[in-house]
Amino acid sequence: MTASEERSYVSGASAQPLVYWCVDEVLKAAAAQSPQRLGLAAPFQSLSFSFAELDAEVERVARGLVALGLERGDRIGIWSPNCAEWILTMFAAARAGLVLVNINPAYRTSELEFALRLTACRALVFPARFKTSDYAGMLRTLIPELAAADPCRLATAAFPALRWLILLGSHPMEGTLSFAQLKTAGEALEKRTPDADEIFNIQFTSGTTGTPKGAALTHFNIVNNGFFVGEGMRLQAEDKLCIPVPLYHCFGMVLGVLAAMTHRAASVLPSDAFDPLTVLDTVARERCTALHGVPTMFIAELEHPLFKEFDLSSLRTGIMAGSPCPTAVMRRVVEEMHMPEVTICYGMTETSPVSFQTHPDDPLDRRVSTVGRIHPHVQVKIVDSAGHITPRGVPGEIFTRGYSVMRCYWNDEARTREVIDAGGWMHTGDLGVIDDQGYCNIVGRVKDMIIRGGENISPREIEEFLYRHPAVLDVAVVGVPDHKFGEAVAACIRLRPGHAVTEEDIREYCRGQIAHYKVPRYVRFAESFPLTVSGKVQKFLIRESLSAELHLSEEPHA
Repeated sequence: MTASEERSYVSGASAQPLVYWCVDEVLKAAAAQSPQRLGLAAPFQSLSFSFAELDAEVERVARGLVALGLERGDRIGIWSPNCAEWILTMFAAARAGLVLVNINPAYRTSELEFALRLTACRALVFPARFKTSDYAGMLRTLIPELAAADPCRLATAAFPALRWLILLGSHPMEGTLSFAQLKTAGEALEKRTPDADEIFNIQFTSGTTGTPKGAALTHFNIVNNGFFVGEGMRLQAEDKLCIPVPLYHCFGMVLGVLAAMTHRAASVLPSDAFDPLTVLDTVARERCTALHGVPTMFIAELEHPLFKEFDLSSLRTGIMAGSPCPTAVMRRVVEEMHMPEVTICYGMTETSPVSFQTHPDDPLDRRVSTVGRIHPHVQVKIVDSAGHITPRGVPGEIFTRGYSVMRCYWNDEARTREVIDAGGWMHTGDLGVIDDQGYCNIVGRVKDMIIRGGENISPREIEEFLYRHPAVLDVAVVGVPDHKFGEAVAACIRLRPGHAVTEEDIREYCRGQIAHYKVPRYVRFAESFPLTVSGKVQKFLIRESLSAELHLSEEPHA
């Protein structure tokens, strides 16, 4: 098989078979095998459940959903920041045979309207408000009939399928049922165990152009991915996993809750939205052994003025993912946060999400500089612009195939065909390279690749170099329009507190160390970067802002 090994193709072998379980079976198994063990804690809500208690609470919610009239296959949306009720709704939807629609809590009226209409949601779970988001007000705007509506007979012209609004919290609102009322609405629950291949979850991708796409994931997709992610972390029943990443995203729901529960470990929610101080305090107080986060979250925790006051010695493992993980940050997490077994994962919502993961036994240099090796039961190939598999060590677009690939984009056959080809390969849009030992390195997005005068430039490569500068806390490199070369390199930098450097200092640091065409033509300093709710840097907004500031356009100058 020498010829095959020379190609950028990898396939994940495993003695552990895939399991044919639906999401609710994960909770039922945990409750049966470890009934008294801690299953879920939300200290900020003063809530804590053993697996048996969690199972009982889920039963009450599921009975209430069925009593309302929700039928198998109906969609139920949840539009909320992290809370215990989010997880109760997730498992209750599975138990009632429903499809859970994860709605980004940052969505505003037009985005919510799109999500509800695309999925034809029959019910929606939401809080009245959170921070600057007035959820109740937005719903009143979208549904004028709400003021006079019967909570159990909602009828609205804008959303013909929508029948029930379920309100989190203790304050009443016209036209809604409270979550507490829901839990007392049902008496008996007919058995609705779905087939594991049925769609259970619709997650919206945060594309930079066009309307969001609803990735339709099956029980089989996410249960198995959660299990194998937990295996990669070496999770055990004694572990407590701190989950500050959002539950509406695969990171929180699959890599967090399902990875923990498939291993009888506890899920700990530190707060409704990310706050570095609360995460540090929760890890110390709850003696968490695992912690998740995107790089920006770990940076915020490491740089917090009170960081050294917290005892994080209970930590062992966790995941850094969601966006490229800077090598320098990864090393600090290992050393300063006591996380010697922390892993890096790579994937996308459409692949449930993980395709590559580092392993605690990998050499440290591999663990901090790559996204690891292929996940069990998953295949990946690296393809060039002509559609050919590249040799090992040569970058190209990552294609993924296997159990983890989504069923489709919900109600969008055309966009589904654009990304899943006739061979079942998911075209990720990410650029990667696989070395001779099977380790993968992500070098950027196909769309993020900077093309300067015919030279292909990876923003990630320049970012990794700039992270070495002692004054650089965080950096985002983008391409901006240039009338001569097509694109020019621009670096947006967050400086460490107390450091002062100039644009020219940064350019001088690069000269002679990286190729001349990679040296940033433009350098700008910022206090913060625009982020998605899940913590990903929104490079397209940085690109737009810099282009406007610099008066650059796609057209050549006259």
